Amino acid sequence: MIAARVRVVALLAGVATFAVPLRAQAPRAWQFVRHVEGMPVSDTAGMAIVQPFLGGFDVPRPQLVDIDGDGDVDLFVQERGGELMFFERVLGTLVWRTERYQDLDVGEWFRFVDLDRDGDLDLMGELRNSFIRVWRNEGTSKVAHFVAIADSLRDVDGKAIFADQQNILNTVDVDCNGKLDLFIGRVSGTIDRYEEDGRSPNGMPRFRFLAERWEEIEIIGGVAGGDGAVARPSLHGANTMAFADADADGDPDLYWGDFFEPGLLLIENVGSCAQPNLHSSTPVQFPRGIPLLTSGYNAPTFGDTDGDGDLDLVMGVIGGAFGPSRTSIDNVYFVEQTAKDQFVSRTSRLIPTIDVGSESSPSLADVDGDGDLDLLVANKTSPVNNDAGTITWFENIGTARAPAFRDRGLLAVATEFHPAPAMADLDGDGLPDLVLGTWRDKVKWFRNSGSRQQPRWTLLDSALVTLTRGSNAVPTLGDLTGDGLLDLVIGEASGELNAYRNTGTRTAPQFELVSDRFLGIDVGRRSTPVLADLDGDGKLDLLIGGEAGGVQLWRNVSAAGQLNFVRDTTFVLPTFDLSSPSVGDLDGDGDLDLFVGVGSGGLLWFENRTPRP
Repeated sequence: MIAARVRVVALLAGVATFAVPLRAQAPRAWQFVRHVEGMPVSDTAGMAIVQPFLGGFDVPRPQLVDIDGDGDVDLFVQERGGELMFFERVLGTLVWRTERYQDLDVGEWFRFVDLDRDGDLDLMGELRNSFIRVWRNEGTSKVAHFVAIADSLRDVDGKAIFADQQNILNTVDVDCNGKLDLFIGRVSGTIDRYEEDGRSPNGMPRFRFLAERWEEIEIIGGVAGGDGAVARPSLHGANTMAFADADADGDPDLYWGDFFEPGLLLIENVGSCAQPNLHSSTPVQFPRGIPLLTSGYNAPTFGDTDGDGDLDLVMGVIGGAFGPSRTSIDNVYFVEQTAKDQFVSRTSRLIPTIDVGSESSPSLADVDGDGDLDLLVANKTSPVNNDAGTITWFENIGTARAPAFRDRGLLAVATEFHPAPAMADLDGDGLPDLVLGTWRDKVKWFRNSGSRQQPRWTLLDSALVTLTRGSNAVPTLGDLTGDGLLDLVIGEASGELNAYRNTGTRTAPQFELVSDRFLGIDVGRRSTPVLADLDGDGKLDLLIGGEAGGVQLWRNVSAAGQLNFVRDTTFVLPTFDLSSPSVGDLDGDGDLDLFVGVGSGGLLWFENRTPRP
């Protein structure tokens, strides 16, 4: 049973507030099932997006390994701290399997490597803060099972090895002596080298420190000029590295990504495996002659992705000093080696999915008046011009019971940063208008001056509502008072809610502030509410996302003209950071399903399978 005490706002009586005990609520067996595919979605060219609801990528950190011993390389991607996404390669296609591989908390980086030399891959990750945690593979090369080692990775003196959490280290037997070397990049642009020297009681190797400036390498990045080009070399930054013998000359070369370097740097080993020599090389941007230039902080991994016997490159773009917002969509590159030491970039979106950039904000509504739900998805800022956010329209080209969405491009509406769309008929003409929150304290009203089939939105009021405090306004509308008028609830940066009663008419709305701390609800930061009757009792409930992730349900238990909501703690919907929910009956079964926008710019889809009471 759920019981609580909250502040209650009597909207029908104006702005009076008082506290009353809430009546007990019978628990519901909420069942929301997440899908990454199963609903047709296509891009602007009509090409199918097979796994559209992955949530997007903003800071992908990839590694190619054959984790299941079937002879092809699978892909792991870290997008969020402490989580590891796994894509299995099946008949040449990368298939999403899980968001949290074996529930391993890898901190801010990870590396698979056979540390104990037993023929299967072990795992290293960040032991907070900035030490090295190890998981031993106690399974096999075909069925991995990782068990955490209690201690940090240590040197021969028993001292825990420090590794900056923003720098992704690597391991390789660089001199072919049968001992594993550990390389840690430093923010100074230099590399520390350790070499395996004996074993700890837990079976993991101990490492002896060999060099502070290995091979005299010092990476000096560039400062971005006004045109995005490198203006002058001066800075060191966060870094990633990978070793690979991509040129098949028998020795491993070094590939370095730096926060202050737009390209991936190749430092060629011009010696041999027994006697490596990298200090004689001049770093060059990779691939030679036609380098990939991104926003910087590039994370490389090599593997034979197509089974042709040579190494290809997969590169994540974490985003550095060269405008990270412009790579908030194009950030998982596949570069194929087509002939020896000849590389061709095939795609910047190796894993196609819905991704509008960063901080997606969805809204389900019948945009074009054909009787089914279309989808609007806003973002924080445009990856193209970086001066405002955009809203992408996905038209439902299916039906109300079997939706199929196609990307129709950007909505022709002038926006600011962080647009947050909601649709409702504010002026009673039967056409859906666009109510738009912004990164500031304003909510705008764009009147639909077109038709049902050909909507056209014209700015009617640039400040339909101005928050009393706060920013990042996120509006949702619904009739909370039963008078037939749409009231307004707005989320904001503080994590609290603002409530406005509509004291106007069906054709001329007028919103009067009831409370800027509505019901005392506070989700921490960046509240994103949506009004919807989730439990089917005829009253509008509140679903609220927030900065820390997850979506809360506050059920409407109003009675006797007094508006009252209570948190339903049986409703648990785990999502990612900066969650923004939108609801609609997507499959025509009479209950409400959810799309949730997230910080990485994509969407999560949750099908409602809750048994009916």
